[in-house]
Amino acid sequence: MDYTPPPLWSFAPFILLLLTIAVFPLLPRISHWWEQNSNKLLVAFLLSLMTVLFYAFLHGGVPHHGALAHGWEAVLLVLEHAVLLDYVPFIVLLFSLYTISGGILLKGDIIARPSTNCLFMGVGAVLASFIGTTGASMLLIRSVLRTNADRRHKVHTVVFFIFVVSNLGGCLTPLGDPPLFLGYLRGVEFWWTLNLFFPWLVANGAVLVVYFIWDSLAYRGEAPRDIAMDKIHAKPLSVEGKVNFIWLLLVVACVAMVDTSRPFPGTATKPPLFTREALLLLFTAASWFTTPGNRRIRTENDFNFHAIVEVAFLFIGIFICMQPAIEFLRASGSKLGLATGPAFFWATGTLSSFLDNAPTYVVFFETAKSLTGSLLESGSLEMSAAVPVLDGAVKHELLLGISMGSVFMGAMTYIGNGPNFMVKSIAEQSRVKMPSFFGFMIYSVCVLIPILLVVVIVFL
Repeated sequence: MDYTPPPLWSFAPFILLLLTIAVFPLLPRISHWWEQNSNKLLVAFLLSLMTVLFYAFLHGGVPHHGALAHGWEAVLLVLEHAVLLDYVPFIVLLFSLYTISGGILLKGDIIARPSTNCLFMGVGAVLASFIGTTGASMLLIRSVLRTNADRRHKVHTVVFFIFVVSNLGGCLTPLGDPPLFLGYLRGVEFWWTLNLFFPWLVANGAVLVVYFIWDSLAYRGEAPRDIAMDKIHAKPLSVEGKVNFIWLLLVVACVAMVDTSRPFPGTATKPPLFTREALLLLFTAASWFTTPGNRRIRTENDFNFHAIVEVAFLFIGIFICMQPAIEFLRASGSKLGLATGPAFFWATGTLSSFLDNAPTYVVFFETAKSLTGSLLESGSLEMSAAVPVLDGAVKHELLLGISMGSVFMGAMTYIGNGPNFMVKSIAEQSRVKMPSFFGFMIYSVCVLIPILLVVVIVFL
C-alpha cells in the first residue's frame, strides 16, 4: 500500500473557513449578511464541497482495511468518519445539554459585584467537570448576563466565563470535556483524570484572581447611576424547572455508560450504533414536555435555538474541512519529534485552539501510545511510569500534557471548544458586543498563555 498523506495545500478550505469566521463579522458590508445562519451554512457547504472534491479527484487514496480507497469511495469513508462518527455525536450532545439546561430558570438578579461574578465562575468550574462544559455554560450564562445587565463594562466577564466555565473547569472527569471522554473510550481509567486536580486548581484559581482584579477596576469605573440601578433591580435567586436536573443527570449517565464499542454495563451485549444519541434526544424531548411552565420558563430565559443552530452550521463545515489536516497529523504525527510532556502540551493545545479539540486529542494520544510502546520495548521506560490503555500504554507525563493541552487551550479561540461559540452567540443576543475572533485571541493570549506557561513548568 503506497499511501501518501494529503498535501498542505489541501488545508485551504479549512483555513478559508477559519478566516471567514474571523473576518466577515468585521467587514461593514458583509457583517449583516453574515449574521444570518443560512448564510453561514452556505459558506460551510461551499468550502466543504471543495474538500469533498479534493478527496474525490485529487487525493492519492484513503487507507481502509489495508488498502487504499479512491474517488467517491474515499469520499464516503471520510464523510462517514467526519459526519456520522464525529459530528453527529458531538452536535447531539451539545443540543441535548443546550436544550435541557434552557429549561432551568435561575430567577433573580443579585448585585453584580466582582465577588458575585467570581462565585458564578467558581461554581461553573466545578459543575463543568460533572455535567460537561456545555451543560455548565448553558446553565449559568443567562444568569450571569442578567446579573450584569445594568453594568456598562461586562464584555470581559463573558470572555472570562468562556475561559473558566466553558473550558478550564472541565478536566476532572471524562464527562467534563469531549477529549477526555475519547480517552476514556480508549482505555484510560475513569478516575485517572483526577491527576489533573492540581493543574485544574492552579489554572482556574489564577484566572479567577486575574478576573477579580480586572473586574474590581472595571467596577470602580461604572457610572454611579448604573450601580444604583443594579442595586434597585436586585432580587434573591430562585430556581424553576428543577426537573431538568434529573434529565441532565441522565444525560451524564448515558454518556458515561452507553458506548457502542463496549458492552452495556452488566451485560455482554454492545448497544447498536447511535443508541446513545437516540437516548439523548429522548431525554431532551422528555425535558421539553415535563418542565412545568416550559414555554414561560424558556421565554424568561430568552431561550431560542439560534445559538445551537449557528454552532451546528459552522461546525459541520469545520468537521469536514479539517479532515485533510487530521489525516496529515495521523500520518506524520510521530515524525514531529515530540518526546516530552511540555512538547505534547503545546502541540496538542495549539492545534486544539483551531481544530476541534476532540480529534486533536485522539491524534496525539495515538502518537504518544506509539512512542510509549517503543520506549517500553527498548527498556528505557518502566511500565509503572505509563498508563495502561486499550492495546498498549501511554507514558503518564505525555498523557498529562495531551489532556491539559486539549482542555485548557480549547479556550484560546471561539472554535476551540463547542460551548465557546454558543456563549458568544447568547451574549450577543443579549446585546453584549463581543470581541471579534482575533479580538478574543488578544484576551486569551494575554491572560491564558502566561498562566499556562506556569502550569506547564510546575506540573510537566
